[in-house]
Amino acid sequence: MAHESIDLPGVSHARLRTYVVGFALSIVLTIIPFGLVVFGLDRFPHTAILTVIALAAIVQIVVQLHYFLHLDRTSDQSWNLLAIVFTVLIIAIMLLGTLWIMFDLHARMM
Repeated sequence: MAHESIDLPGVSHARLRTYVVGFALSIVLTIIPFGLVVFGLDRFPHTAILTVIALAAIVQIVVQLHYFLHLDRTSDQSWNLLAIVFTVLIIAIMLLGTLWIMFDLHARMM
């Protein structure tokens, strides 16, 4: 049985170079906050470290959406909006859930 390619309307086929660039950017955007936390706690103010971590996370999301999901290349804008809304929803659930757990633990310890 031969492997045939299927052409779907609105789906762009990315090249290997796109995935390699996305992977490299993802690695760099992961190493930067990790390095700041491990090596920069004594050198930088905590607010600066938290700001860099938040910015790296936002850029990481954009990189994931651009290089791996190719949201800027599709013709169907509803899928773009749906993916962005889903991403924001998952981040909000994780952030609010983490804060809820941390405040609950703090209240139980006091």
